[in-house]
Amino acid sequence: MNKAFVRESEGTDTDDEDDLRLPPIPAGSKNYITPEGFGRLRAELKELIERERPKVVEIVSWAAANGDRSENGDYIYGKRRLREIDRRIRFLTKRLDIAEVVDTSLQHGNDQIFFGATVRYADDAGREHTVTIVGIDETDPLGGKISWISPVARALRGAREGDSVSLPTPAGATTLEVLEVRYPAPGEGADAA
Repeated sequence: MNKAFVRESEGTDTDDEDDLRLPPIPAGSKNYITPEGFGRLRAELKELIERERPKVVEIVSWAAANGDRSENGDYIYGKRRLREIDRRIRFLTKRLDIAEVVDTSLQHGNDQIFFGATVRYADDAGREHTVTIVGIDETDPLGGKISWISPVARALRGAREGDSVSLPTPAGATTLEVLEVRYPAPGEGADAA
């Protein structure tokens, strides 16, 4: 039976479910991440393990001591929240274990686009965009952070300031003109690693 049709309470809480949520990493590639992104994931994991999970365990223990668990909202919600926390802990642990931290400041002063570059470019319509190429686990399209495996990042990779690159889209190819390439200076944002 397809997992989409199985209710959560029927025991679908498995490692397979976690794998379904992992953003795909291209075969033969590593899970590249910036030091800042690695630090954020590590801080989230620490928060879940040291603070949030113990609080929920305490609530579930208290609720379990109150008697009938089948009608106990605190117990039912607490157990569900505990499964969510444990699932996130497994996810973060897996991602941190396979992470390849890339010090993007080593490229400071380079005008060629690689992982960690902040790129300002113009599209065919003359609109300017600024994006930073980051790891899969750090993407924030609304914040201008795109994955290194995204179509835009793949089109820009290897280009230099002043180059024009072609971006294939469903509506046809679009030309992107690279206006500026920046990398963080050494020591800039290195606090998270």
